[in-house]
Amino acid sequence: MQNNTAKAILRKIRVSPQKLNVVASMIRGMKAQRALDVLLYSKRRIANDVRKTLMSAMANAENNNGMNPDSLIVKEAHVGYSIKLRRFHPRGRGRGEVVTKPFSHLTIVVEERI
Repeated sequence: MQNNTAKAILRKIRVSPQKLNVVASMIRGMKAQRALDVLLYSKRRIANDVRKTLMSAMANAENNNGMNPDSLIVKEAHVGYSIKLRRFHPRGRGRGEVVTKPFSHLTIVVEERI
């Protein structure tokens, strides 16, 4: 990782990667302060967790690397697959149907642009 970047990782989020990627794609390439505002007023349930992760990445940039939080942009918002819980749902004639409950990972990288 370069000197002008910082990242934060949130693992095992109880949401499917497809739904998380919709929220992550909203903030890619934005200024960090603008992305916080967008996530604050988003109607998606997972937007609050993404906002906390972005705030963590900004705090890492400020405290660990001495960057100015006003000049940060969201360089990367990467979503990855995690575990899948498998549960059974009873169906007719004594059968069972598998219900998968997916989890995902989120990585946010912020970069200082002057």
